[in-house]
Amino acid sequence: MQDDDDEPHITLSDDDLDALEEEVPLLRGVRLFAEEAAQLPWFTALGEPLDREVKRLARDYLDGLGFPDAEPARITSWEDAADAAANMDFDTAQWEAEEQLRAGLATDALEAISEEGLSIALTHVTAILGGRLGAAVREAAAFAEIGDEALMDAAAGAAVQAAHNAALALIAGAEEDHPFRSKFALFARGRWPIGVAGLTLNIF
Repeated sequence: MQDDDDEPHITLSDDDLDALEEEVPLLRGVRLFAEEAAQLPWFTALGEPLDREVKRLARDYLDGLGFPDAEPARITSWEDAADAAANMDFDTAQWEAEEQLRAGLATDALEAISEEGLSIALTHVTAILGGRLGAAVREAAAFAEIGDEALMDAAAGAAVQAAHNAALALIAGAEEDHPFRSKFALFARGRWPIGVAGLTLNIF
């Protein structure tokens, strides 16, 4: 067992300390975002009809992502959700579009925060939400008598990724209607926006 005295010590210069102090308000904002996100009704509206707000958020997401001709569609069961999630492996257009957005936000974020600060902030979001979202999706699945662990992991992973991207958008100072914020808002309303297949955004 390693003694505490053997632990590596990180020494920060005065400039490093000044830089971190400047980032504190931004890091505090990300922490608050994660804490509030943990209280949201994750996966509590799966399969329900798409109300006006869900449709609006879906439209903002699709338009911002570059899919103006796509439309949201309701997924009504875990079985259909599994099929829709499986189809994502064959349709990479959405993934590629999100990757481009993510790269742009990362560049913008690094103008407001150091690379170390960005890593700390996003890691904190994952640490706060990972267990909470895993528990939430399993509770929803248990209610429906679903035992597909891979599907539950996919849903929880998608939610964590959406929160991660929304936090990145927050740090980068993106607009309120940024696609990542719209997608996170869909999760925040208890839905699972599974993904775009062809001209359809499947929402469970």
